[in-house]
Amino acid sequence: MNRPEVIFFDAAGTLFEVRGSVGEIYSRIASQYGCEADAEQLQQNFARWFRLQPPMAFPAGTDEDKLREMEKGWWSNLVRAVFADCGSFSHFDEFFDDVFEQFRQPKLWRVFDDVVPALTELKRQGFRLGVISNFDSRLDDVLRSCELAQFFDSVHISTRIGAAKPDPLLFDAALAHHRIEASQAWHVGDSPREDFEGAQAAGLRGILLNRQTAADNSPAVISNLNQLLTLLNSTEGNVQ
Repeated sequence: MNRPEVIFFDAAGTLFEVRGSVGEIYSRIASQYGCEADAEQLQQNFARWFRLQPPMAFPAGTDEDKLREMEKGWWSNLVRAVFADCGSFSHFDEFFDDVFEQFRQPKLWRVFDDVVPALTELKRQGFRLGVISNFDSRLDDVLRSCELAQFFDSVHISTRIGAAKPDPLLFDAALAHHRIEASQAWHVGDSPREDFEGAQAAGLRGILLNRQTAADNSPAVISNLNQLLTLLNSTEGNVQ
């Protein structure tokens, strides 16, 4: 395993997670607009309909104003489906506008405890860092508000690039930005399909982050980002 020039990270599920659950947040905010819905049912609906949504990717080069409109439309279709079996929701549009904007704010996200120390050390060691994520343009606000933006030299999201992981086009765009070959980059993320298999298929070194399991000494699986530092230190003598 060669020492990388650039290390890319997934965003949600890797750097930060939703505080509580999406279902709990939807239920709490919806009640302010006259809709009482069970949080657990909403969470189940969200998980189901999220999987059925088309990729969150729009034509590359789309004007930013149009892009934000398309992103909001994508999420509106999803959230409408989540609430479809909850009866009449006369103030859905007002609710959706509110909840969509609230997901820009740090109060709805929790940065994992290992993230800042690990990113700080990686920057100290001189690594270039980037984000590759199936996220929309609100990620820019989330990274800033969670005080993570300063660690990253690049942020590539599916909605702007026009391809979503595991599509190699998203990885290729990030590699081209840094002017490196795929063999010179690692990608760390929590999804076996999107992050690990997607990165490997694009030629990067995929590192799967699974915080639910203990370390198994595999160079491809870590349970926290501190183990990424250990893995990198073991490659010091294998620079090509």
